[in-house]
Amino acid sequence: MATIVFWEKPGCQGNARQKEIIRASGHELEVRDLLAEPWSEERLALFFGERPVAEWFNPAHPKVKAGEVVPASYGRSEALSLMVAEPLFIVRPLMQVGDERLAGFEVGQVHNWIGLALDSVGERDPRNCPCVTRSGQP
Repeated sequence: MATIVFWEKPGCQGNARQKEIIRASGHELEVRDLLAEPWSEERLALFFGERPVAEWFNPAHPKVKAGEVVPASYGRSEALSLMVAEPLFIVRPLMQVGDERLAGFEVGQVHNWIGLALDSVGERDPRNCPCVTRSGQP
């Protein structure tokens, strides 16, 4: 089983569910605060690889939901700069095992990467945060 460094937004219900699934699958977690991490553009880019820039964004961010920020309109450099300045724009979670990194929680992709006990996933899609906090922060 793997030990996964897992960057989350503390208090996020979606991240809590994702951690439950990973632990139920026999993996260990080293949980870190996504918002307190000192990100650089170079380091953050390693989590996204060749994925389309639009997939890098947190779809629950109020500015994304309102259409003020349109992820598909950003280039790599511009998106990374925005995310370093405001980490709430980053799709969650960010995960790392050794030198391998992954952004977001698409069940099939995570299963192929580290293996999941798929019976622990349940019916609700664990990719997205089901709520916005009282502060209005996704």
